[in-house]
Amino acid sequence: MEAVVAYLPAILKGTLVTIAVALCSIVLAIALGLLGAWGKLARSRAANAVTGAYTTLIRGVPDLVLMLLLFYGGQQLLNDVGFATGWWGYIEINHFTAGVFTIGFIYGAYMTETFRGAYLSIPRGQVEAGIACGMSGGLVFRRIVWPQLVRYALPGFGNNWLVLLKTTALVSVLGLHELVWESFTAGRSTRQLFTFFFVTLVIYLVLTAVSDVGLRWLDRKYSAGVRRA
Repeated sequence: MEAVVAYLPAILKGTLVTIAVALCSIVLAIALGLLGAWGKLARSRAANAVTGAYTTLIRGVPDLVLMLLLFYGGQQLLNDVGFATGWWGYIEINHFTAGVFTIGFIYGAYMTETFRGAYLSIPRGQVEAGIACGMSGGLVFRRIVWPQLVRYALPGFGNNWLVLLKTTALVSVLGLHELVWESFTAGRSTRQLFTFFFVTLVIYLVLTAVSDVGLRWLDRKYSAGVRRA
């Protein structure tokens, strides 16, 4: 217990890094998910093909493999392009940025299907009624599509968020000093790996419990006035 107290500041600092990675990643994943859902629902065959390839590739490859590929391969590709064109010099992507972009890019594919399914659940007649009443496309989206899109997407969104939160542990392999990295370092230094990883387990359970409370609040907010079976 004394060892845990001694390393507690480092563990708390790593926890804050984990939360920051998760929040930044989910923002990127939402943006990519909305864009991907639009691409899959668009009438453009090119947009359908690009978003279809994106979701198929991402969902078919393990997260760790993609993370290592994007971190090392992406950085090498940028430097090769810069060297060949002379447009920029050597670029070194920091671990936080790499973690956020890789996780956000990965879960953007899952969010794409979540938002696409939610949009298809909205009765088409409601959208047509809004247009018939003279509402603009933006107003139809804000007043009719978005509130229902959020409500239908929340179950899948919540599941994606909780899995994404746990996936942040993989960023430790890139060298980012987040919760798992700090816990492993402390456990190896004190030869108490089980103790420190148990602390890590408890912290992740707390984070998921707080997330569950927030998701339930969102569900109540966007389900106000909806009759439950």
